[in-house]
Amino acid sequence: MEKITILGSANAVAKADQQNTHLLIETDNRKIMVDCGDYAAASLARAGIELNQVTDLILTHFHADHVGSLPLVIMDMWLEKRTAPLTIYGLEATLYKAKKLLDLFDWEKWMNMFPVEFVAVADSGLSKIIVDNESEVYATPVLHLIPTIGLRFQFSSRKTVTYSCDTEPCDALNLLAEKADILIQEAAGPGKGHTSPEQAGDIASNCGVEQLVLIHYEARNGKHTLLAQAQSKFSGKIIVAEDGMVL
Repeated sequence: MEKITILGSANAVAKADQQNTHLLIETDNRKIMVDCGDYAAASLARAGIELNQVTDLILTHFHADHVGSLPLVIMDMWLEKRTAPLTIYGLEATLYKAKKLLDLFDWEKWMNMFPVEFVAVADSGLSKIIVDNESEVYATPVLHLIPTIGLRFQFSSRKTVTYSCDTEPCDALNLLAEKADILIQEAAGPGKGHTSPEQAGDIASNCGVEQLVLIHYEARNGKHTLLAQAQSKFSGKIIVAEDGMVL
């Protein structure tokens, strides 16, 4: 049975009750964390998950609110005596910088360091990056300020979930979102590299999405305002994400 937990829902500026946006996708075989902007170990603990239960980590892009706690995640796993391999996925440009960040801490010299495998995502087209008998995970570059990927999760239950990551509306996002049961859509815009709640509603409507979840938003604008803006373009079910929410 698949389960998606909103570990953090804030835009780049975390709030008292909101961490930076990151997600956990669970199946029987895997626990996939998407990004790690700030206190990932703490948000996982609040969700009842031990950090070393994470099997895969997807880094969508190299902005601090999405990868800032990567060295701490790796260090905490090591301190918790992890032995299982960890696979980290991302665009080549993202992984190059992620490795440089980790190198500042001489992480590969730590005693009894667990194996870490870096898997590069193609910088064009739709790539299948994870596949097993329960799920398939697809990634494709979207339109943000720096190289960034959006994601599509297809489960054996025939449910499909799309995560836009940070992006403005684009053809690649439409491909990922087409007929999705749930679209987890950033709503930090309007502006270059981002999407407004109205645009999120448009995308959900045009792509035939069942449910729209607004994430990576500015909470000071008011959740009711965000909801109303998205509802002006989309008549389906809309939720404003909150930290700890389970889909």
